[in-house]
Amino acid sequence: MRPAICVLVLLSASVIRLSAQHSAVSNLPEHPIQDNSFLAEEAYNQEPGVVQHIQTFTRMWNSKTWAYSFTQEWPVPDHWKHQLSYTLAGARTDANLQSSFGDLLLNYRYQLTGTGETRLAVSPRATLVLPTGSVKNGSGYGGAGVQAVVPASYVLNRHFVSHYDLGGTLIPLARDAAGDGAASYGYNAAGSLIWLAHTRINGMFETSWSSAHLVSRPHGTDVQNTLWLAPGARGAFNFKSGLQIVPGFAYVAGVGPSSGDRGAFFYLSFEHPMWRERE
Repeated sequence: MRPAICVLVLLSASVIRLSAQHSAVSNLPEHPIQDNSFLAEEAYNQEPGVVQHIQTFTRMWNSKTWAYSFTQEWPVPDHWKHQLSYTLAGARTDANLQSSFGDLLLNYRYQLTGTGETRLAVSPRATLVLPTGSVKNGSGYGGAGVQAVVPASYVLNRHFVSHYDLGGTLIPLARDAAGDGAASYGYNAAGSLIWLAHTRINGMFETSWSSAHLVSRPHGTDVQNTLWLAPGARGAFNFKSGLQIVPGFAYVAGVGPSSGDRGAFFYLSFEHPMWRERE
């Protein structure tokens, strides 16, 4: 993935909402896993009292780079429409094949419309980007910034669900490895089509696009575009305690500006109740 910073930042942003709640297709005999994308962000906030821990790992074969992220999501007590989360990341980039931490993401999401039981749901997210990553190793922007994404989820029928994202990132004063500074900004979009093969098994086909203006010289930037296709699958293991474990895998293939890059994406989440909401 080139440049490597796009891998870390955009991938971290894309996994902020990858949980497994109840179904919007309520007439199925069991509630299937619902928040079921990897590259796209679904529009369903966490259920009241339920916390989720999400890990992802991406390994690119051509460049021998990798990216890891950990996201923890917390619903705001007694206010189910509000959700807080953070994302920690690390990577080995193709800048110099050195491992380093990525930028820290602090996220807030609001359930604007819909729930996990409706056909349409929309849940905008605002993110504060903190410059904890390494500019030298290509795993950070080198400056603080903001990100905004609007995810929408739509149930097509009993067997298919779709998710759509549109967002942007702004870093007012970013830096490159040479220390040059400029405003960095970018746009991203993603979509996924999910096949509800079973109440606990999903097949999926996803695509993710980004266009980022990254610092390359004093007061100047260059545009870097990426386009990825990712067929994959995931399953759920449910326990009487309320714990749900969801492993998943996807094959990542670059097309267009990312043509020639190939890799594997691994996903693992743990979701469980932490408290009971007051009546």
